[in-house]
Amino acid sequence: MVFSSLPFLFGYLPVVLAVLKLAPLHARNFCLFLVSLIFYGWSEPVYIVIMLISTFVDYYNGRMVDKYRDDRKKAKRFVWFSVIFNLSLLGFFKYADFFILNLQALGLPLSPLHLSLPVGISFYTFQTMSYPIDVYRKQAPVQKSVVSFGAYVTLFPQLIAGPIVRYKDIAEQLDHRQETADQFALGVQRFVAGLAKKVLLANSIGALWDTISALPASEMSVTAAWLGIIAFAFQIYFDFSGYSDMAIGLGKMLGFEFLENFNYPYISRSITEFWRRWHISLSTWFRDYVYIPLGGSRHGRGKQIRNLMIVWLLTGFWHGASWNFMLWGIYFGVILILEKFVLKPILERLPKVLQHGYALVLILLGWVLFAFTDLDGGLTYLKMMFGWGSVSLINARTLFYLRDYGLLLIIMILASTPLGHQLYETKIRGRRWEGVMPLLIAAGLILCTAYLVDASYNPFLYFRF
Repeated sequence: MVFSSLPFLFGYLPVVLAVLKLAPLHARNFCLFLVSLIFYGWSEPVYIVIMLISTFVDYYNGRMVDKYRDDRKKAKRFVWFSVIFNLSLLGFFKYADFFILNLQALGLPLSPLHLSLPVGISFYTFQTMSYPIDVYRKQAPVQKSVVSFGAYVTLFPQLIAGPIVRYKDIAEQLDHRQETADQFALGVQRFVAGLAKKVLLANSIGALWDTISALPASEMSVTAAWLGIIAFAFQIYFDFSGYSDMAIGLGKMLGFEFLENFNYPYISRSITEFWRRWHISLSTWFRDYVYIPLGGSRHGRGKQIRNLMIVWLLTGFWHGASWNFMLWGIYFGVILILEKFVLKPILERLPKVLQHGYALVLILLGWVLFAFTDLDGGLTYLKMMFGWGSVSLINARTLFYLRDYGLLLIIMILASTPLGHQLYETKIRGRRWEGVMPLLIAAGLILCTAYLVDASYNPFLYFRF
């Protein structure tokens, strides 16, 4: 079940909101735990067992870390047990076939397991693993109720594709959350905005990317290749940030405040800035649980470069069991190291428009690596972007795409900047025009519903991660 589906919008969600609002305060976490398990098990009931095992193991680890908080050596054993257990769980389901196929290519007589990937496992294993670490660091209180901890792990708004919500960020809300009408209204507004980004923008531009990426070389042009990867860049941004908006909105409806996951990344003027704005919860997770424990920038330039490359190799591998994701992580790791130690003073002297152009070109090249799990396919596409071979600069087919998608591209360019938010804050919020917002929200929901009723194309890109 996905948020942008009719069963969720008009079946699951209204029932769940009614149940949680009518339940006594002391029973709400239990109800949240149950409805979240139903959400997760809608299409994969067998994998509920894996999630429950992960929940109970890390609940136990957290309790043991707290019990032995005065014996740091013994407490650390439970932290390591949590890390090894969660990484083993993630590694088995997500990466087993990747390693088997690569060993098979070397001549070893192995057969793939063909395991289906439990939805959201990359997210909830990181969340549960961070809990005993934060208890050990005394950055989070221990949770003594297994039901409340289970509600945190299975929390359906952010379960499938994030943002990665760390226990320490919602520990107080989990047991003492405040639910107000204003907060609920803001949640509905944020949810519908995210739904519109996903359904009306990401899905629409995704069709263009699917069309262009499937073109044979004889029908491709340089302009079409660049147009295609721009379409993919917008699709993945509005798909994933739309999901994050919906998750944050649902959290508000239930009394939770999740941290922001995106901050207009395409306005960045460097790759360093881009990664401060894109998938913020993942970047900060790797910073706090990998980069800093490795030593961060504290032990000289050489070790800092080593630590950055480890983080970005893991960041790439986290996204998928394929060599293209590892190459994608290395690509950004190298650029970030170059910006930190070589390019920063040069970039700062450039006009802002050139800084922005530099960042966008490198981001788009990175998306080619990300989009093609087939490395040969990605390399071929990169060649066409730069006119390698007999690819024309522009052709009639490209003009057709520009005509049909030109207005949508302009809307997406504007929507990927803070302009709309700034207009709302300065011209609408707190003024008489604010009364129009409920009508706009209702219109957005009706429009999205009409699209979902009529269309069959409704992928969620980050479900595979």
